[in-house]
Amino acid sequence: MTRPYYLLGGLMALSAIPILVALVRLGQIPLAMLPPEAMRFSAVPAAHFAHALGGVVFGLIGPVQFSNALRRRFGQTHRVLGRVFVAAGLGIALSALRLLWQFPDVVTWPLTLTRLLVALGLGFALIWAVRAAWRGARAQHRAWMIRAYALGMGAATQALVMLPIAAFTGAALNGALADNIFIAAWVFNLCVGEWVIRRRA
Repeated sequence: MTRPYYLLGGLMALSAIPILVALVRLGQIPLAMLPPEAMRFSAVPAAHFAHALGGVVFGLIGPVQFSNALRRRFGQTHRVLGRVFVAAGLGIALSALRLLWQFPDVVTWPLTLTRLLVALGLGFALIWAVRAAWRGARAQHRAWMIRAYALGMGAATQALVMLPIAAFTGAALNGALADNIFIAAWVFNLCVGEWVIRRRA
């Protein structure tokens, strides 16, 4: 097995949990069968559904788009999937802003502020990636796509950290510790993304 397949498999494994959770949400939302901790989202079902659908598409397409083999052998497929990836990412960003507008006081202000910055940053990164692609600046396009993917996959890193802790303690995390883990996951993802960008450069 070559290195690109290791990368693809690793990214898919990392995003598996949030993708599965989002898939479950896609079934629960139309049936009004949300669990108690998510019942508040029934006030904005369209935004909640768009966020879950965007997360599934973003998580599935993202790893494939970073495959050099796909880009070189199937350039048209790469471009089509790229447009879908951007649409899904913008859907995540816009629906996140809508959810934040509806529920600004559910969590502490540092996490709310971080979510706002992440949503805006994701949208900005995707727009800049498209702009770079139009100009033919491939290195810049790839760099902004990596940043967008890093922000969009914050939930994957959060699950990777929080689920083992919850399994060990027997209870879901909440409060300041959970908020700090959420924030740290996005910061960590961005740092890894920047490391990948500079390493390739």
